[in-house]
Amino acid sequence: MPPTPSKPAAELDYSKPAGDEFEALSHDRVPIRSMVRGDFAAILRIDRRITGRDRTAYFKRKLAEAMDESGVRVSLVAELDGEVAGFIMARVEFGEFGSLDPAAVIDTIGVDARSGHKGVGSALLSQLMTNLQGLRVERVRTEVDWNRFGLLSFLDRMGFRPHRRLALRRSVS
Repeated sequence: MPPTPSKPAAELDYSKPAGDEFEALSHDRVPIRSMVRGDFAAILRIDRRITGRDRTAYFKRKLAEAMDESGVRVSLVAELDGEVAGFIMARVEFGEFGSLDPAAVIDTIGVDARSGHKGVGSALLSQLMTNLQGLRVERVRTEVDWNRFGLLSFLDRMGFRPHRRLALRRSVS
């Protein structure tokens, strides 16, 4: 008697709009691509609108790190109507503070206010998580000022939770 063909596994449907943003693949609704040097001016413009400060030196350093010093590029930008609408700068670290497991660190995320509530931040985070899964990175960390309630709320919706580690600092002088 020939073997009975097994029933094919149910195909996962990631196109459903309901449910978890990552499962719905929000990065399919907003075009996401790898960050390039040419994105520098747009990143500065978005950050100035968000923070009201000129952080050119910080972003020069972060962009150089993302483009030149990192073996794995994970920083991304989102585009709407051919313009950069948001960015996420992240890096993969292969062990720190006694841990040997690779972890990703999100340094900065920014969404142009004109692109707010269009899924740009969710799309950036969704694509980052997809890319990190492919790299077998299991954890993502970031730090947020305690009074950045909008950003804290967004990260909470995206599944971030406080960690049991405590960041400490001390003035040198």
